[in-house]
Amino acid sequence: MQKRLSLIIGVVLAIITVFMVKMYLDQQQAAYQQALRKQITASEQTKVLFAKSDIPKGVAIEAAMVEARAVPEKYIQPKAATSLERIEGMVTAQTIAKGDQITLNQLISTQQASGESLAMATPVGKRAISIMVDNISSLAGMMRPGDYVDVIGMIPIPAQTPEGKPATQIVAMPLFQNVLVLAVGQELGVIRPSAASGGRYAKEESSGKREGAPIITLALSPQEANLIAFVQEQGKIRFIMRSPADSQVQIVPLASWDTLLQYIIPKNPVTEVSEEEEAIKSGRTVEIYRGLQKEVVPLSKSK
Repeated sequence: MQKRLSLIIGVVLAIITVFMVKMYLDQQQAAYQQALRKQITASEQTKVLFAKSDIPKGVAIEAAMVEARAVPEKYIQPKAATSLERIEGMVTAQTIAKGDQITLNQLISTQQASGESLAMATPVGKRAISIMVDNISSLAGMMRPGDYVDVIGMIPIPAQTPEGKPATQIVAMPLFQNVLVLAVGQELGVIRPSAASGGRYAKEESSGKREGAPIITLALSPQEANLIAFVQEQGKIRFIMRSPADSQVQIVPLASWDTLLQYIIPKNPVTEVSEEEEAIKSGRTVEIYRGLQKEVVPLSKSK
């Protein structure tokens, strides 16, 4: 009986041992398959460069602007950039949105950027139009590509003399506000983040003394470009420089002799005198006694 019991215990222990060995082998096989799947997945993925934030058009790529992420092969964009060394210093030919893959067809070399055409510098939906200006209109040569200006037209409009004869009057007419300056003369610049402006994008300053450029090129909508072309034929154009932090558009009235005189010599408010006050001052009153009370009643004007 005792031998039989020992045999049963041995068989049970053997079964348990076989079961535990099988569990161990299954775990090892699962771990191996999982590692193999990771290895296969990693081999099917490629590190691609993404934009950390919105990168405007015309900006030179720097390391702080991009980050590398592993992407499966089927999700990689054509000509996606995979190396920072390959694209660092290149210039964006279009705006790259935050989180988008950076592709080589979105970039141009610095040599291309320095000789970049005006068409590539023009924002989408805008038209580049050049305006002949004098030294005053160009703000004494201190205007730079990338600045924003307000545009005023000095236009003669039909008017009449006090005698009713036809005449013309020059008025200053606000045309457009917050307009981008694309080029000053033939200067187009590359935009880089400026540490002095807190990382904001600004045009690189050119070296040497600048002369007042006779041509200013603006970025306007198609309708605005037509209007300013018409105004150029009728009168003169003046520019007003804006702060780069100010993009507010305000309603500004026309400036003429009338508005100038109203501003300098405002009209005095007319003090209206009531009929009763006028009657009392002129003495046209009647006294009425009610008992011991006396009442002075002004006489109204006869109609």
